[in-house]
Amino acid sequence: MLSADDCLRYCAMEFTCPHCKSRLQPCETPPFHIGDGLGWGAEVMFVCMNDECPPYVKGWDHIEATYGHVGSYRYMRIHNEKKGELMMVGSKIAFTGSILDPDAVIAANKRHQQEKDWYDQLDDSVSSKDLTPAMGILLDEHASKKHRSKACDTLLKIKDISCYEAISNHEFKNTEVEFKVNSTLPMLLKVCFKKECPDCAEIIQVKAKKCKHCQKTFA
Repeated sequence: MLSADDCLRYCAMEFTCPHCKSRLQPCETPPFHIGDGLGWGAEVMFVCMNDECPPYVKGWDHIEATYGHVGSYRYMRIHNEKKGELMMVGSKIAFTGSILDPDAVIAANKRHQQEKDWYDQLDDSVSSKDLTPAMGILLDEHASKKHRSKACDTLLKIKDISCYEAISNHEFKNTEVEFKVNSTLPMLLKVCFKKECPDCAEIIQVKAKKCKHCQKTFA
């Protein structure tokens, strides 16, 4: 993944398509060269994404007539080369998902740094009873499984039932994390001397014989 500084550096570069005079868009390179299976030798390529560019417009008919399959051409160049070339693309959406977005990269780097900071604070958060680091990591779907697992363990050590509802209502996309959370929730109730009302599912004292929320009585 490109750093925010590298992303901004590439996005500041200006190259123009010789066929339509449009500014080329910086795109992360595919892992393999389409033509020979080798690497491109660069992490970013500059591509003409103008759908009105003549080689792109005419390329569909040319490739169908010549090769008998769907495709066209987009002009591209590498920043440290003097000239570019026409590159075959197999669909209209090719490279549209790889255009560099400096704001998105900066946001991703900021999120990663926040995760790291929270992880470094987990051990100290137990003595301070601060739920923020553990909850921040656990509810972040982009955080690593290792960090989220430790966040679960940290919540058990903090023993604060106020986090229960937010965790139980969150839809965890990673199945391993979901399994860890589902295993942690009953233990969290236990260490906090709480239980769920079997009728309304509200949290009540473990020794309660009557739910203070729905008035359900039980043995």
